[in-house]
Amino acid sequence: MNKLYNDILKKIETTLEKVEKFIEYGTAKTDSIISISEIRMTKLIKKHGLRNILLLGLICFFVFAGAIILWVSTFDLPNLDNFEERKISQSTKIYDRTGDVVLFDVHGEITRTVIPAEEMGQYIRKATVAIEDANFYKHNGIEIRSIFRAIFNNLKNGDLLGGQGGSTITQQVLKNALLTSDKKISRKIKEWVLAPRLEKIMTKDKILTAYLNEVPYGGTVYGIKEASRRFFGKDPKDITLAESAYLASLPQLPTYYSPYGQNKSALDARKNLVLEQMLRHKMITQNEYESAKSEVVNFQKPENFGIKAPHFVMYVRSLIEEKYGAEAVEQGGLKVITTLDWKLQEKAEEIVKKYALENEKNFNAENGSIVATDPNTGQVLAMVGSRDYFDENIDGNFNIALAERQPGSAFKPFVYAEAFNKGYRPETVVFDLPTEFSATCSNGGNCYNPGNYDNIFRGPMNLRNALAQSVNIPAVKVLYLAGIKESLNLAKKMGIETLTNVDQYGLTLVLGGGEVRPLDMAATYGIFANGGIKHKISPILKVEDRNGNTLEEFKDENERVLPEQTALLISDVLSDNAARTPAFGSNSYLFLDGHDVAVKTGTTNDYRDAWIVGYTPKISVAAWAGNNDNSSMEKKVAGFIVAPMWNEVMRTAFEIQEYNGGTFPDPQPIDPNIKPILAGNWNINGEAHDILHYVNKNDPLGPAPRNPNIDPQYNLWESAMQVWSQGQGFSTNNTQNAPMKDLEIISMQDGETYSKSEVLVVVLRLGSGSIANGVVKINGKKAGDINVQESAFSFIPKEIKGLKDSENVLMVSVQDTIGKEYTETITFNLRD
Repeated sequence: MNKLYNDILKKIETTLEKVEKFIEYGTAKTDSIISISEIRMTKLIKKHGLRNILLLGLICFFVFAGAIILWVSTFDLPNLDNFEERKISQSTKIYDRTGDVVLFDVHGEITRTVIPAEEMGQYIRKATVAIEDANFYKHNGIEIRSIFRAIFNNLKNGDLLGGQGGSTITQQVLKNALLTSDKKISRKIKEWVLAPRLEKIMTKDKILTAYLNEVPYGGTVYGIKEASRRFFGKDPKDITLAESAYLASLPQLPTYYSPYGQNKSALDARKNLVLEQMLRHKMITQNEYESAKSEVVNFQKPENFGIKAPHFVMYVRSLIEEKYGAEAVEQGGLKVITTLDWKLQEKAEEIVKKYALENEKNFNAENGSIVATDPNTGQVLAMVGSRDYFDENIDGNFNIALAERQPGSAFKPFVYAEAFNKGYRPETVVFDLPTEFSATCSNGGNCYNPGNYDNIFRGPMNLRNALAQSVNIPAVKVLYLAGIKESLNLAKKMGIETLTNVDQYGLTLVLGGGEVRPLDMAATYGIFANGGIKHKISPILKVEDRNGNTLEEFKDENERVLPEQTALLISDVLSDNAARTPAFGSNSYLFLDGHDVAVKTGTTNDYRDAWIVGYTPKISVAAWAGNNDNSSMEKKVAGFIVAPMWNEVMRTAFEIQEYNGGTFPDPQPIDPNIKPILAGNWNINGEAHDILHYVNKNDPLGPAPRNPNIDPQYNLWESAMQVWSQGQGFSTNNTQNAPMKDLEIISMQDGETYSKSEVLVVVLRLGSGSIANGVVKINGKKAGDINVQESAFSFIPKEIKGLKDSENVLMVSVQDTIGKEYTETITFNLRD
């Protein structure tokens, strides 16, 4: 019996499949079959009689109906008991720090966000019911009249399985959630069976909410939340009646009715139909209807559907995929609130593209990058990895912000910081002279005698001016004094983790011989900004699961990696505009009037990378320019190539309240009992020597070395020193130099009145001997250091705070080469 039953069912299913395939042939085939059937029916009636034919038809009807019932009983129907608790695949969304700007939807095949009914608003609910299922609140899940009307119209059009579906909202929820979208009679019957069952376990409002969360609105956009955001940039509860009518128009034919396609007029007409249906069913008033019909609705531009801050988003995506897995990210509905400041990011992207295109024409540097971090939290505020993520000609999707590039002189502050850790001071003098640093060079070994960017050698130079002006030879000497290994260890401790092999680097390290990431440079310079505290780099504020449960949340992880005094000294030097003026000018792109900004440039010897990293107490910004393929640019220093871009980004940041203002605390004054050489007195007791004559480089605060010749660099530095001494008229046998006889200011007159806008130059007339160092104070406050090579100092009065219209006191204090001090004072007045 069971075998017979199964055979019958199998034959019925086979027959139904043939019927379905038969119907798909269309109207022409159907018409031809009907014609054949009419001929055969006429013959049957003549042969058997009408009564017998009707009796046979009735028998066939009951047999067919019974077969259908048996067929339906074999359906594997889904269990509706846990329908409301089912998991709906949702895309992960990545937001900016406000949680309002969606940067990207991470999805597999869909983009969907599930929201409760109260977040949808009434307009979209009413509009959807009006156009999709006007009797939704009256039927029990199916509408017989609609079904037969759809069948009749579809048969008339020759397509039983296409055309009008006659589906209620309840049926569509079942189709979207549990069934397939295949056009089969079996699926429709399942809908008819399940729809009344679903309405017994769920309220109408819940069914409508499920529908609006899952219905497709075009492309990968599913659900009303995504549709509202994508098309109008709003949440569903905030969209207008007209906007709701447009959205309700889309699900029937999302591609055809797309507002970005060729059928916008058809969409407008359907929107009006939705409004008419709402009015007809008394869901809106006549006034609401008229107002919505005439409302001009603006859709967001199609490109807004895409990714914002793509380099940053892909960086974040890789981090969350590593932690939670790709499947959870694509389908788990995570909500990722990042640290990105979209206002700053958007402007930074525009600025990078503008200057990269200019640099391509002017300097053969087609690409650029910007990274901004918060020095006080380690949070990433902006990340631009190229001038255009989608530009394939420059491999735009390659993220320079995370790439390893040589930093040039931008690495110098780490070396100077280690020197300051050991006790050296910004006042400490080393000699900027042509120097061979390789002890094996004379014996046929490798040689190393770097030059300066301007091919000028300045003689005695304190560390403040050497770092501020980015002079190379003093920097190499400072690296030797600080120690290569110690400098590397400090850089790693601060966050430069790409310099892994200590033995790989020599004295070239200070000139940028290693490779670093722009992201790390921005973050580590931020350590100088906040007084020596390292904050772990973080691009994420919070991650929530689909139910709003917090999976992770930003927690500031910090540690002190640098003494506060060292950090303050570095910031003091790098923010000293007067100290860098001889190299960059007093009003360069490194100077931002009214802001306390510390900054360092960097250009590699082969001109493949140009850098600027600068910071205030509130923001740290690393800028890079060059070519992704590592080809060389024009031979220009970073100040020409990348400084304008960095400057504009900084000014843009200052327009945002959170990043404006802040000053660096003053470092502690120099210890009056410090060794004379560390205080800058290089010609002690009448003997002119470089610093290794007076200090043990591993213990600079300790006693002077008894036999400095033991140091392998001593004779190399001293030989250069003696050549310079002879050229300056110093005795090569280190006899005492004559002291200065007088000190006189010859470029300004005592009591004279000058314009606040003119450049005033303080030129000193010297007696015999040489100036070792000197400072200029105006009204008791330091204005800058004397340029000992030129015996001069320049300033613009309006750039110095606290000057008066009359009787400003300018005092020059200098030390000669044997440590004797001299001062000279004049007064001056100012006019506009």
